[in-house]
Order: sequence, then C-alpha cells, then structure tokens
Amino acid sequence: MKKLALIAGILAIAGSLSAQELTNFSFGRGAAPVISPEIQADSVTFRLKADYATYVKFSGSWTGGQLEMRRGENNVWSIKLPLPSPEIYTYNFVVDGVAVNDPQNIQVQRDGTRFLNMLIVPGERTENYNEAAHRGTVSHPWYDSKILGINRRLTVYTPYGYEANPKQKYPVLYLLHGAGGDEEAWSSMGRAAQILDNLIEKGLAKPMIVVMPNGNPGQQAAGTLNIPTKQVTEQDAYVKSLVTEIVPFIEKNFRAIPKKESRAIAGLSMGGGHTTRATILYPDVFDYICPLSSGIRESAELDSQLQGIKKAGYKLYWVGCGTSDFAWANTEVLDKALTRNGMTHTLYPSEGGHTWYNWRLYLNTFARLLFK
Repeated sequence: MKKLALIAGILAIAGSLSAQELTNFSFGRGAAPVISPEIQADSVTFRLKADYATYVKFSGSWTGGQLEMRRGENNVWSIKLPLPSPEIYTYNFVVDGVAVNDPQNIQVQRDGTRFLNMLIVPGERTENYNEAAHRGTVSHPWYDSKILGINRRLTVYTPYGYEANPKQKYPVLYLLHGAGGDEEAWSSMGRAAQILDNLIEKGLAKPMIVVMPNGNPGQQAAGTLNIPTKQVTEQDAYVKSLVTEIVPFIEKNFRAIPKKESRAIAGLSMGGGHTTRATILYPDVFDYICPLSSGIRESAELDSQLQGIKKAGYKLYWVGCGTSDFAWANTEVLDKALTRNGMTHTLYPSEGGHTWYNWRLYLNTFARLLFK
C-alpha cells in the first residue's frame, strides 16, 4: 500500500509539473486567441499582445520602414496592411525600441545572426516555396578538408525516393551562398528543398542531389554551432577545396553520377564569384554553370579564361541578376565577354536588387534546365 501511495504521489507531482509547464505558455488565459499574421483577400493583419508596452511598431521587409501599431482590447496591438504581391517576406515588431519576433508565427528564417518571422503570400510565384506532397531529405554530413585544415559541415538535399531506390544514381547541383551566409542559407532563406521537391514532383526538373557547402573557408560550420573559426588567407583555397575535396566526397558517399555532364554549379553574390572562379580554374568539372547576382570584372586574362571553358565544353551557361542590383554592371561585363568569345549563354534579367526575392526565383527557373 505504501508503494502504491508513493507511486500515486509521484504521478501527482509529475502531473502538476506538466500542468505548470503548460501554464507558463498559456498567455491571456480565457481571452480570445491572438492570431498573427492573418491573411484576408487583399490585406494582412499582424497582432501582438504587449500589456506593458508604451508603443509598438511593425517592421517588414516590404514596408520601407517602421509603421505604428494601434493598441486594442486586452492590450493587443495590431496593424492591417495591403497584402503584398506573392513572395516570401520577413518582419518583426519593435516594442519600446526593442525588436521582437511574432510569438504567434512559428515560421522563421535565419539571416546571419538574425532570426526573422516569415510571411508567405500565396500565388503563382510562391507555389513552389511551400511543402510538396513528396519530400526529399536534408542532411548535414561532415568532411575533412586537408586544404583548409579543418573538419567542415555540408548541407545535402537528396530527392524523394533516394532511400527507396538504392541502385539509382543522381546528378548533382553544387549550390553556393553569398557573403554573410553559410551552409544553411539556401535551405533556410532560399527554400531550396521545397523548390526542388515541387519541381521534381511536377516533372519540371530532374531528380537531383543538391550540395550546399559553407563558403567561408575559416568556418567549420554555421555560427549557430558555436565552433571556433580560423584564418584562411590562401587565395582560392575554398574553391580548390570545393572541387578537389567536396566533389569527390559527395561522389564517394552519395549515389552521385561522377561525370561532368551530371554536375552543375550555381551561386549567388559571393557564391557567384566562386562559381565563375571554379569553372575558370577547373573547366573540365561542371557542364552547367549558373552565376547569380555577381557577374565578373574585366581583366586582361578574362578572354583566355573563358576560352578555356569553351574549349572544355559545357551544356548551359545561365546568368541571372536584378537590373537594379549593384552587381548588374559586372553582370553586363560577363554577358559581353561571353558574347564576344562566342559562348552560348542565357542572360536572365529580373526586377529588384540583391535579395532572396530574386535568388529563389532564379533557382526555381534554372533548376528546370539542368541535366536535360
């Protein structure tokens, strides 16, 4: 009987602890739930319960600044805005001068050191940014880099069906991030997995492996892992590691087709520079080349470097950039250099600047052209 009483007591304590934990997250018990964001036909409303705030402002990536929110019943602050065009936007609140995220919105993305709430406005442009019915797998394998002298982490996407078809091999896209990013940038902000899942499911893209390395040569992994970094000063060290270490690692540890015609490389901004540099230094490795929002600088060696790529042969040279992007001038340099060297290519100009608004669009566009 004593044992039964002891067990009952323990269960009662555990139950009360569980209830207490739930209580800690029960804001405004008895009040109507706070819904944020709430998308209507042509508007979107954001709300924040802030009992002791003297002012609350709204800051969105599309609003051009901070906007005043109004205090309502039960100290719920709100703002109703016209619904922006279909895309992924980020936002946060500013409460008495302090930036805070929306506690009602679990959709967030990390941009460097900032975690921001996401607003996905539905429409044709964003239909491939949401979850598909059949989803691939995103993993984070580690490889040893003798060139950089550290153990480093990759993000690797394998398509739906990869595990179920152990004899099938796949082509590979090496997808590179920009300055301030890391191996999580394309999967977090770029929606790479969702875009590939949707394109493959619809039959618009070939099933492929996507490798997203960390382009900061002194980093072992994203800063969220809190691993010490080192100084790497050797020019092209990362590009050399990419081609001579990462590519062989992938082809040894994943079912990748080890052929030039089954390798693509693309990158945005800094990653676009890595893309052009890798293909200049190693023209026999990639058949699909897609620099984004980067271009190239004119130099005395540029024509001979491009001729090396032309001689090696390639299947696609696809260049994307926003016409108001600061990289547009260098993109025009690359376009003219490719033209005068007789190299077939696609220039894909878009509206807007140096933002993920464009880079998601580019991946959603050129991925359909790979390995065909």
